[in-house]
Amino acid sequence: MGTLAIFSAVCYNEHMNTKTKTILQELERLYPDARPALEFSSPYELLVAVILSAQCTDERVNKVTKVLFEKHNTPESMLALTQEELEKYIFSCGFYRNKAAHILSASRDIAEKFGGEVPSTLEELTTLAGVGRKTANVVYAVAFGGDAIAVDTHVFRVANRLGLADGKTPEAVERDLMEAIPKKLWSKAHHWLIWHGRRVCKSQRPDCENCTLAPVCKWRHAHA
Repeated sequence: MGTLAIFSAVCYNEHMNTKTKTILQELERLYPDARPALEFSSPYELLVAVILSAQCTDERVNKVTKVLFEKHNTPESMLALTQEELEKYIFSCGFYRNKAAHILSASRDIAEKFGGEVPSTLEELTTLAGVGRKTANVVYAVAFGGDAIAVDTHVFRVANRLGLADGKTPEAVERDLMEAIPKKLWSKAHHWLIWHGRRVCKSQRPDCENCTLAPVCKWRHAHA
C-alpha cells in the first residue's frame, strides 16, 4: 500500500457517514494525481493567478501569467504598473478592470503590511484587500500546505449534486464540506471535486451515463 493510500485509509477511518466515504474513496481512485492546473513558482504568483482565474480557464490564465510574470512577479514589481498597464496584460482573462484593481490592492497590502511576503496563515490572507475567501483558501492550501476547502463553481456544483452539501452560497457549501469531510482530506477533496466537475460532472451536460458515482448521486436520482 502506497503512502497516499495509507494516509487516506487513516482519514477514512475517522467519523464519516457511509455515502461520504464512498464518494471520497471513488474520487481518490479516479483522480489520484489531482493538482492545481495553474502554473506558478511562488506564493505571490499563485495568488495573482487565482485572482485571474475567476470565471476564466486555467489554460488562459497560464498564457497570460507566462508573459506577466516575466517582469512582474513580485508585489513591488507589480506595483510599478498603473492599473491601465496591468489591464493590458490581463485583458483576455475577462473582468480585467476588477481583477487588476484586486491584484494591485493585494500587492499593496503585502508590500506595506507583510514586508513583501505573502502571509502564510488563512486569517492573514483574508485580510488582504482584493482577496476573497476562495482565493485565500487556495493559496493557504496549495502554497503553504494548509487544510482548507476552496469553493469555486466546480466544487459548488459537484458537492451539491452529489449530496455532500446543500448550501446555496459558496460559504454555506464550504461549511457543509468542512463538516462532512475529515480535515486532513479537505485540500485533496477540493482538487478531486474540481477535476470531476471538469471531466465528468459538467455544468450543462453532466456525463451521468459514464459516471461511476451515479449510483450514490443525489442529483442523478432526482433526474432519473
